[in-house]
Amino acid sequence: MLHPITFSIPEEKIITPEPEKSKIVSSLIPGRLETYIYNTEKDYYEEYKKSMFAITMKKAGWDCMRHYEILACGTIPYFVDIHSCPPNTMALLPKQMFIEGNQLFERINGKTKLDNSEVNEYFNLRKRLLDYTKTHLTTKAMATYVLEKSNHSGAKNILYLSGDTKPDYLRCLTLHGFKKLLGTSFHDYPKIPHVYESGGNQYKTTYGRGYTYSNILKDNEHNDELDANVEEDIKNKKYDIVIYPSFHRGMPFYDLVSSVYKPNEIILFCGEDIHSCDYNKWLKKGHHVFVREL
Repeated sequence: MLHPITFSIPEEKIITPEPEKSKIVSSLIPGRLETYIYNTEKDYYEEYKKSMFAITMKKAGWDCMRHYEILACGTIPYFVDIHSCPPNTMALLPKQMFIEGNQLFERINGKTKLDNSEVNEYFNLRKRLLDYTKTHLTTKAMATYVLEKSNHSGAKNILYLSGDTKPDYLRCLTLHGFKKLLGTSFHDYPKIPHVYESGGNQYKTTYGRGYTYSNILKDNEHNDELDANVEEDIKNKKYDIVIYPSFHRGMPFYDLVSSVYKPNEIILFCGEDIHSCDYNKWLKKGHHVFVREL
């Protein structure tokens, strides 16, 4: 079956308590490189936290980490051209609330003082968006969504097979969610180094400088001993299901996996901005396929 999927954000990145706001709109403007002045994740998040609104828009794909980072800071996105977003893309985000946010922003932007009704409307919408983020858009909520949609809510042992271990937002963040849901009975192979604390900061100059998705798991959340026996464990069906979190970037052991597991016990993700391959061929095989940009 085909399912929509989106990025997500670690629960620990979501603000608590809600911060005070000191300006209407963030100075960080997508596409304007001169505004990308934040050299640490803390400073980057602080800019959003003090802003009532922050501008966001389609990047290479409609789904973008910036949306989630804005929401996690208790800030309302001003989402450019949200009406043009296809219905099955960003399907898990609260697009109607984004429209409400746009309308509110357009009414109050440029004002030096807001009246009580505007203040109340702002804080009401901010609370609704923050509550939605905490309930539906955390990495753990996304992992739960994948299991529910694929009818594997009872799965306890899961193998997460990657071909390429370079940063991939969908793969990395959903990995974090599964780890928080299942611990070491969820095994990523090969280990995705930058997601763990020992992975270092080698991604600080690329892929969003590593903000939000790097060094977010403790090293003991990966059971290194399982690495040596992955192929044998597949043969013995140690795992309840197998997930390929980026079928574009390699599908190790696929022939073996498909000979041992039923088609509906194999799950594939496509997190690309533009998916050039035909995911229908995997659907015809009977796999569950989750696609970010439908």
